[in-house]
Amino acid sequence: MSRTERLLELLQVLRAYRQPVSGAQLSQQMQVSLRTIYRDIASLQAQGAHIVGEAGSGFILRPGFMLPPLMFSEEEIEALVLGSRWVAERGDRRLASAAQVAMDKIKAVLPTDLCNALEHNALLVPPANEAKEEDISLSQIRAAIRHEKKATLHYRNAQGQASERQVWPFALGFFERVQVLIAWCELRQEIRHFRTDRISAMQVHEERYPKRKQALLKEWRALEGITKTP
Repeated sequence: MSRTERLLELLQVLRAYRQPVSGAQLSQQMQVSLRTIYRDIASLQAQGAHIVGEAGSGFILRPGFMLPPLMFSEEEIEALVLGSRWVAERGDRRLASAAQVAMDKIKAVLPTDLCNALEHNALLVPPANEAKEEDISLSQIRAAIRHEKKATLHYRNAQGQASERQVWPFALGFFERVQVLIAWCELRQEIRHFRTDRISAMQVHEERYPKRKQALLKEWRALEGITKTP
């Protein structure tokens, strides 16, 4: 475990206590020497952590303290990098650009060792097999979901039959080759799945749909037998 990770873990341990905790207790929980605990607490205090107490009397972390440079462990950095690389290959252009901007912001507040771990991360995502086609803007779909707006879809099914659907879009699934819009369909009066590569046009309306997005997601999870929320 790097020193940065150890400081982050110590911070999380202190947050869990509502009453002062002794250095010996922290030493046992963290599996480091008591001297290391005292040194690490002094480092956190120097960086602005409001840790009250002293050797022999116990320590407590006052609420409200955030420490941006210690936000992530090395494994959390790996998860973020892998996720951003997947979005760059599988998401639309605006989402891919947003992922890169987010990573740049994270990198700007990381300490040197974690910044190096981010820049030299070896978790790779292979390029998509096919070039992206963006006849329908996924950013437009995402905005409709975000603001809970009704939309009109011009859609062709697998047999090429065209239809016009009034829908309540509430989720977007990203798969290896396709993206799928999940929406309540007013025509069918049920939740339906629409492949975005079969949507030829889409108009988003100012009218909000009558249910909340969270309620529709809950209904869909129940239909699909999904019990765990990611």
